[in-house]
Amino acid sequence: HVQLVESGGGSVQAGGSLRLSCEASGFDSSGFVFSTWCMGWFRQAPGKKREGIAVIDDDSSTEFADSVKGRFIISKDNAKNTLYLQMNNLKPEDTAMYYCAANWGACNLAAGARSPLGTWGQGTQVTVSS
Repeated sequence: HVQLVESGGGSVQAGGSLRLSCEASGFDSSGFVFSTWCMGWFRQAPGKKREGIAVIDDDSSTEFADSVKGRFIISKDNAKNTLYLQMNNLKPEDTAMYYCAANWGACNLAAGARSPLGTWGQGTQVTVSS
């Protein structure tokens, strides 16, 4: 079955940048084609609900949460079966576990934030210090 593995998290100072990657594997058996996937990034901090950050659909159209507009960029490389999240001007409130997800249902942030479906990675921690 499909597996998603995030990487690139770490600890940075406010104003710094990180680039998260999400590599997909084992998808041949699923019958999915990576280039057609709806994919996104979500985050969850302790005591908080899961929050949608950014989504990219099969046509590479994107949606961003208001809190990250102008700072984060979502992109994908179909040849590498990899999704990316470039995070710039990081703030302490960005501190959370970041998850990559695919094909959870309707391809928008709200649906992804609440859906129990689809494929989810194990997460990568991002910590931003002030």
